[in-house]
Amino acid sequence: MDPRSEVLLRQAERFGGALLLAGLPTDDLLGQLPAAHGWSWQAGEHAALAARFAGRCQFGVLPGKRPFAASVLFLPKSAELARYLLDVLAARLAGGELYLVGEKRGGIEGAARWLQAFGRPCKLDSARHCQLWQVTVEQAPPAPVLEERAQRYRLELADGPLEVVTLPGVFSHGRLDRGSALLLEHLDGLPPGDLLDFGCGAGVLGAALKRHYPQSRVNLLDVDAFALASSRLTLAANGLEAELIGGDGIQAAPGGLAVIVSNPPFHQGVHTDYQASETLLREAARHLRPGGELRLVANSFLKYPPLIERHLGPCQVLAEAHGFRVYRAVRTG
Repeated sequence: MDPRSEVLLRQAERFGGALLLAGLPTDDLLGQLPAAHGWSWQAGEHAALAARFAGRCQFGVLPGKRPFAASVLFLPKSAELARYLLDVLAARLAGGELYLVGEKRGGIEGAARWLQAFGRPCKLDSARHCQLWQVTVEQAPPAPVLEERAQRYRLELADGPLEVVTLPGVFSHGRLDRGSALLLEHLDGLPPGDLLDFGCGAGVLGAALKRHYPQSRVNLLDVDAFALASSRLTLAANGLEAELIGGDGIQAAPGGLAVIVSNPPFHQGVHTDYQASETLLREAARHLRPGGELRLVANSFLKYPPLIERHLGPCQVLAEAHGFRVYRAVRTG
């Protein structure tokens, strides 16, 4: 069981009523707390929880309408996202109990200070390199409007200006990262047909693809509900339409694609995890039509070319700068 869940269960007598577990791990915590419900913004985690605890977990950027008397937030990596989530929960908990649990190396001690906005927080437990904090919500904030927490920036592209809208918790919030900037310079010459932006984040690549290839059907896929919401805002800000897909990895993508474009993700919580990226390289051929192309950017030190050539076809380096490389490979079989 996740150590954060173990810390909660050491205080199980506090959690017998209507409880919302926000950002909970995919362990047996819901099984141990039968009156609790979950809220997840990660599609893979939600699917795993829904398979075991049908009807007891909500997916999205809001917790749903089910009432709760107390809530536990599992501290996310992003400070801006954590503060938004605390405001969402506290707005629904006037006079109720709000708990915050997290790993020490994830910054729980500093994050606990944010609870002072709602009342007088106290530390309930410290074990398994985690801490559990509690506050009675004496000053409930107004319900936050997610779009008001967005940051916007403008890109001057060859096809015209592109406005990008990023939400808390989304990769490279408020700015264009160097990897995506390099890939944006190398999106010409793609074959016609259905396109996929895998790990779309705020939708910058997908929106640029739709602008550059307006006759193509563009799909944007991400595991994170806040990324999908960001992509939806980015598309709307530029008068573009595309398909948004919430799913855990390339297996959620449609088949028969002409192109997969990606700046693949590799962070999960406080850990570094390359599984989604490596699975993309292994499985891309299943989703590309014959002659379909994979074009991606990655850190130069990652040993991706052998994986690409083993599972897809010859790998070409289109560009290299600032510690990143743009790779191109065509499905040969």
